[in-house]
Amino acid sequence: MNLLSIGASYRTAELSVLERLTIPESSVPELLQHLVAQPYVGEAVVVSTCNRVEVFAAVSGFHGGLGDICNVLAEHSGIPATELAGHLYVHYGEAAVRHSFRLSSGLDSMVIGEAQILGQLRDAYHQATEADSAGRLLHELMQQTLRVGKRAHAETGIDKAGQSVVTAALDVAAEHLGGDLTGRPALIIGAGAMGSLSVATLTRNGVGPIRITNRSQQRADRLAELYGATSVPFEDLDRVLSEVDIVVSATASTEPVLTRDRLAKLTKKLVVLDLAVPRDVAPDATDLPGVVVIDIDSLAKSRRTGPAAAETAAVEQIVTGEVDSFLGWMRGAEIAPTVAALRTRAEEVVSAEMRKLMSRRPEFTDEQRGDVSRTLHRVVQQLLHSPTVRVRQLAAEPGGDQYAALLRELFDLDVPLATQANAVPEIGGKP
Repeated sequence: MNLLSIGASYRTAELSVLERLTIPESSVPELLQHLVAQPYVGEAVVVSTCNRVEVFAAVSGFHGGLGDICNVLAEHSGIPATELAGHLYVHYGEAAVRHSFRLSSGLDSMVIGEAQILGQLRDAYHQATEADSAGRLLHELMQQTLRVGKRAHAETGIDKAGQSVVTAALDVAAEHLGGDLTGRPALIIGAGAMGSLSVATLTRNGVGPIRITNRSQQRADRLAELYGATSVPFEDLDRVLSEVDIVVSATASTEPVLTRDRLAKLTKKLVVLDLAVPRDVAPDATDLPGVVVIDIDSLAKSRRTGPAAAETAAVEQIVTGEVDSFLGWMRGAEIAPTVAALRTRAEEVVSAEMRKLMSRRPEFTDEQRGDVSRTLHRVVQQLLHSPTVRVRQLAAEPGGDQYAALLRELFDLDVPLATQANAVPEIGGKP
């Protein structure tokens, strides 16, 4: 098995495509089961955020795995596979490991260094664990991915340029409101993870007073209490819109929350940060006079300067070292079934010779038979110990993937493909 990551992000697809690809949290378990039911996909983890939809998978073949995953995503989104292919990025083998580690470190985010992706990856891993779609390879990859991300943020200043997409969106909003957001009244629509992050970010930047609305009033109340904001009933949305300068909308609604009719009633300038996917602002409302809409697409086109090159280089160095370590683990794992097969063959030879000996020497007592059997087994174990320890060490080094095949050839070992698939991921790039 090998690692394959396939996805679409703000780098490769317009927001309209990402909207169709977005996977609601409630639909993730079913999609995971659909993925692992495909012929070439053995394990799967799905990451779905406001600007990224990605599948990490353990596959038995590159082309087969690519076709299986593309077909599942096409079926889910309603986008023909031939059309969807033009919006996808693909990483295979070592490149998939590197991409995963760069992703958790914030190097592939819209705002370089943002830490929010760590929580999103953790959630995706948890969902895959609950759905039993992550096996040995993806369990190890995701655990190391989360560890590498934490290490990058702890050991470098990669996150100094901005904690989240919200920070970058506020920078753009400030340009439309005279450069200073201090004391500007704001409304947060949505009390989920992005809504919570928005309240925290606006509070840190001196924006306020802040009001929060949500279809679930109880969630809005809890979030408002946590940050000293004010919760308002969702039914009062139209009234509150006319009283604020900034709106951050981050709901999970499948239909626009801010329609053209609703926004057309406003008589003052309003800056709307639409951080939802699908979008909360109706497409036909973006050209209304006095309404400035900043969504994921426009934000991607106005990306802010990231952290210093030295910080980025430091994270890249961490990632490179961690990729080498992970590949060493994969190569070491590849040799395990072959070593086990070699030891099994040795045990079979000893057992066969013992049967021959005992048939020739029926006068041996049970104690004598036991002594001979234990002696033979110890001799074999001692003979195999040093070579098997050394071959594991060699297999973990670059180019070590050849040792498993060499052992199988030398000793004519039969290692079932299923065993190799489960415990022996191959190393390699895209064919």
